[in-house]
Amino acid sequence: MSVKVKRLLCILVLAVVVFGWFVTGFGIGSVDSVKDALKYGLDINGGVYVVMEAQTDLTGDELDKLMDQTRAVLDNRVNQMGVAESSVTIEGDKRIRVEIPGVEDAEEAIESIGRTAQLQFILADGSVVVDGSHVKDASIATDGAYYKILLEFDSEGAGLFEEGTRKAYNNEVTSAIDGMQSNQIAIVLDNEIISHPNVNGVIAGGNCEITGQFTKDEASTTAALIRGGALPVELKEIQSSVQSATIGADALDKSIVAGAIGLGLVFLLMIIFYGMLGIVADIALLLYVVLFLWSMVAMGVVLTLPGIAALILSIGMAVDANVIIFARIKEEIAAGKSIRVAVSTGFKNALTTVLDAQITTLIAAVVLYEVGTTSVKGFALTLMIGIVISIFTAVVITQLFISLLADSKRFAKNKYFGVNEDGTPKQMLNKTFSFVKHRKIYYTVSIVIIVVGILFAFIGGMNYGIDFTGGTMIQIDMGEEVPIRDVEDALKEYDLDPSIIYAGDNNSQIVIKTIESLDNAQRAEIVDTLGQTWDISEQDVLASEQFGPSVGDELKSNAILAVIIASIGMLIYIIFRFKSWKYGFSAIVGVVHDVLVVIAFYAIFGYTVNNPFIAAILTLVGYSINDTIVIFDRIRENKVLHPKDGNEANIDRSLNQTLNRTIMTSLTTLIVMIPLCIMVSSTIREFIIPLMVGVIVGCMSSIFTCSPLYFDLCRSEEESKYVKSTKTAAKAKSKKNNLK
Repeated sequence: MSVKVKRLLCILVLAVVVFGWFVTGFGIGSVDSVKDALKYGLDINGGVYVVMEAQTDLTGDELDKLMDQTRAVLDNRVNQMGVAESSVTIEGDKRIRVEIPGVEDAEEAIESIGRTAQLQFILADGSVVVDGSHVKDASIATDGAYYKILLEFDSEGAGLFEEGTRKAYNNEVTSAIDGMQSNQIAIVLDNEIISHPNVNGVIAGGNCEITGQFTKDEASTTAALIRGGALPVELKEIQSSVQSATIGADALDKSIVAGAIGLGLVFLLMIIFYGMLGIVADIALLLYVVLFLWSMVAMGVVLTLPGIAALILSIGMAVDANVIIFARIKEEIAAGKSIRVAVSTGFKNALTTVLDAQITTLIAAVVLYEVGTTSVKGFALTLMIGIVISIFTAVVITQLFISLLADSKRFAKNKYFGVNEDGTPKQMLNKTFSFVKHRKIYYTVSIVIIVVGILFAFIGGMNYGIDFTGGTMIQIDMGEEVPIRDVEDALKEYDLDPSIIYAGDNNSQIVIKTIESLDNAQRAEIVDTLGQTWDISEQDVLASEQFGPSVGDELKSNAILAVIIASIGMLIYIIFRFKSWKYGFSAIVGVVHDVLVVIAFYAIFGYTVNNPFIAAILTLVGYSINDTIVIFDRIRENKVLHPKDGNEANIDRSLNQTLNRTIMTSLTTLIVMIPLCIMVSSTIREFIIPLMVGVIVGCMSSIFTCSPLYFDLCRSEEESKYVKSTKTAAKAKSKKNNLK
């Protein structure tokens, strides 16, 4: 590519960055700013809630089982419809509360989730051919000017449907339904015939279409309801209202400001440590953020606390890709190569590392999305978007700008590429360390922390929050907006540690949630206490119920299963790429180590284990494996370049070569979190601090756990080679003596 073409492309990229940020911040024409265009979860921007009551006479265990099934179907349904990050909890005996982000109209929410979606295919005589339980999948496709619904039946349903179409096609039934002919099959949804097409032949194979002049939205909604499954019981709306953000008032505005400050600090840090290369990285990062945010808008992704975690992680990985490239280029220059050759060779050498690290994390994200539910899916989708865009910006955009600098007479100098005039690379740390030699100390420290954490968890128990335990909910109409801090102060004597948010029009209602199980008398006492400050009484209590955990057993088991399968997938990829099970085993042990240490942190310091806890653990899995792969890639390379050196020398060499990159990546990731931790709210602080601990632990385990463990796994190999060579030498000496 000629210099003129590169220059033109760079100008074009800069124009896109400037225009993109302008539209992102202010919007243009009919395009809203990204703040207005994004969808947000309940935790960030609130939404609506709907309380529905099951119409059933069941009691006891049968009722409990029915309500658990209903909650699971509703949870699945809102996810099928793209209403991600909802909260579905059981209140009392027969009521379910569904909290939905990104919806301002309660009626719309009820329409989306409250229908029974009982699908049936019936013949003209009223007999049922198949029902929704036989449907394996439902999707949509264009049908000329309209849309149609494509259905796939399971094996049993395929046989039943084939038999039903044979009867209709051969006119073997007598019409008993007004408007239907004997050669038709009616498609009935919620006891309403939505279509009764003619059967023009026997349909075998388990696939069919529903046509009926559907619009795209109608087809999508119907398909989602079918996929979501039928509710096992009819639900009746009891109450609905608007709800404020669960992480505090003005959380969105504060998060935006904090995120901007964190990003600005990352830009500044890159310039300070990398100079001209840092400016290039900042341009790529600016484009990355624009593409990331608008990709989320285009895909309708709901941004929540777990999403913010994935965004932070992906920003760190985007920076990391650039840092890996810069380090390689500096090494090539220090080796005596010209700037142009060093840039070309550095990119080539860095590409394998960048792709291995990103693809390994991408495998984890894909598995988490496919297996996980609710917050796990939201985290995984956000992370996948970030990984794909970070690869593009690092490999394409960064390379474009740096290659242009390398072709420039003015900037193709050592000082602009992070190298001193004497040819030595500029580093934060110039000292080398012997890591492997002290590995037993690292092992001991890790084991002690994990054991202490386990003891704290068994003796004192984990500090499970409302999401895991359920508790008591009281919703009160205060008549006006009252400061939540004043309500908290009024209830201090009860030691409830409550979660209090606004609800209703103009924030005139408050919802008090606590893990404590309060009886009627205790609830009445709380209302009386509030009545001493505000003009309220029992008549102003809109709801007062016990509620179940939003993080149910299914979500927990799915999250654990997702992490296990993701670990297996990463293990297989690492073994395939590195041609050794020892790399893969060491990396996965590092992931397990990091998870256990963070859980120990929660246990020892009593941090609340709520829904974001799952996101924190998932973030740790992604970050830890990314860092480890970068180091392992360098170990693999050094073993080829220095075959005569032992594993200890090569591992120490690799750790020292990547140490500056490891510190820089961790530093930039932490810097993004700090403003969020300080500026937003105590709720987000309880989420961010363990996340920061996880980043630090993930960084340290790659150095102090995974790499030394790989050394120990290889020791037997080295020792066996030594023993073998010793025996060979002894035999040779014996033969020589015999010849004498």
